[in-house]
Amino acid sequence: MASTVKERSARKFVIETRMYIDGTFVAGNGEPLPVENPGTGEVFIEVPGASGAQVKQAIAAARRAFDESGWATLADAERIPMVRKLVDFFTENSDRLKELALLEAGAPVSTVVPAQIDMPLKHGYEIIDLYEQLPPIEENPIPLAERVSAKGNVVQSMRRYVPVGVVGAISAYNFPFYTNFWKVIPALITGNTVVLRPSPLTPLSALIFGEAADAAGLPAGVLNVIADKGAEGGVILSESEDVDMIAFTGSSQVGKAVMVQVSPTMKKLQLELGGKSAQIYMPDAVPQAAAAAATVCLAHAGQGCVLGTRIFVPEADKQATIQAMAAALEQSARIGNPADPTTTFGPVISAAQRDRCEHFVKLAVEAGGKIVTGGKQPEGIEGIEGGFFFEPTILDVADNKNPAAQEEIFGPVVCVIGYRDLDHAVEMANDSVYGLSGHIFGKDVRAAIEVASKLRTGTVNVNGGLSSAYASSGGWGSSGINRERGPEGIRVYQQITVLNVQNL
Repeated sequence: MASTVKERSARKFVIETRMYIDGTFVAGNGEPLPVENPGTGEVFIEVPGASGAQVKQAIAAARRAFDESGWATLADAERIPMVRKLVDFFTENSDRLKELALLEAGAPVSTVVPAQIDMPLKHGYEIIDLYEQLPPIEENPIPLAERVSAKGNVVQSMRRYVPVGVVGAISAYNFPFYTNFWKVIPALITGNTVVLRPSPLTPLSALIFGEAADAAGLPAGVLNVIADKGAEGGVILSESEDVDMIAFTGSSQVGKAVMVQVSPTMKKLQLELGGKSAQIYMPDAVPQAAAAAATVCLAHAGQGCVLGTRIFVPEADKQATIQAMAAALEQSARIGNPADPTTTFGPVISAAQRDRCEHFVKLAVEAGGKIVTGGKQPEGIEGIEGGFFFEPTILDVADNKNPAAQEEIFGPVVCVIGYRDLDHAVEMANDSVYGLSGHIFGKDVRAAIEVASKLRTGTVNVNGGLSSAYASSGGWGSSGINRERGPEGIRVYQQITVLNVQNL
């Protein structure tokens, strides 16, 4: 059954804790899954987790639905309205989704919660509209001389886009509804069936997808939702011969493990992994760097893989810029319970993640770095007792070799590094195993674009970023494979059949 929870704020609402398998809500019969509120450290609800057998049942249901239900071959005119109803359900229940983002992800209600919910809902309708613009068949650019064979036959060559099959969607904890949405909507709209398996830290934003599937009238087995404690569910999905594709968002370490797990079955992969993105401030834009640390740290306590956690400024301007950053951060960061509307800076997801931040700050100092501000758990702040808080932190490091500049910390910690000239800045920015995003700031836009063109990363933002359903994102190197959003984020859920046709 669904569970009723009464939070400290005295708001009463219903949270779904059941799995959704083959069109039916079922209680998990695996290990219980406690869900912590990062703002208080309290377990506010316990989800009966799915067993390994239930994960396999969900896969079997998705396989059967793809092979036998007709969903994969359904006309767009029939499938699109059902997917649109799915998005409509979430729009109608956006207040519930925002409560879940607060409770299980610790997202501050005044700043991060709107980005957690409002933006993906907007994207949902745009993904459907974009899909309708993409042709199911495209002509191959065969030269005119080859369009008639030696026998005089007319030759035509076309690319036909068809669904991949059963998609295992494994999402992350930092923006849980967002990452669930990015996978489920394009996978379904292209005719695939899905088994959605969320991070064990944030299962609730996924379990509500079962309600949405039920309300939208999706055929049984088209969308299945399971949540389990630990890694078993993800491993079963990755290794199953009945799953045709894995779409995973998470750390690079786990992403590499997923690659190993899928290799025997040669599954299609979409991996959106870690990042250590650079912000390069050109000499004519140094004053803009004052806000750089606040931009990162106040974005869900630095828990964003695309955030520019390495900040490069001219060496001569470094110390003045660091002080300006610290002042801006002190002025804008109000640490508090994420349920408080005046809070601008909330917790990280767990005690383990808080300890990770502390660990890398220690490593940075041992390697010669200096703590400018932050660097520890906050003390003496009313209302955050027991929560997983780590102060917004600025580190002054000598070069890009510092451990805090090389490893993804995934918390409110930034490194400030001086560069001799722009070639040196680009060299350091590219000195990373990651390649997810990058940021260039410069008043001379032509010069800024020239610098941007030298970065080895999947996305580069010049003087500002963009999160759009029409523009894709994706990583190079240890930051991932394939892309999300945009035409590529729809096509990744399709296979290509080339049809070569001649007349007799």
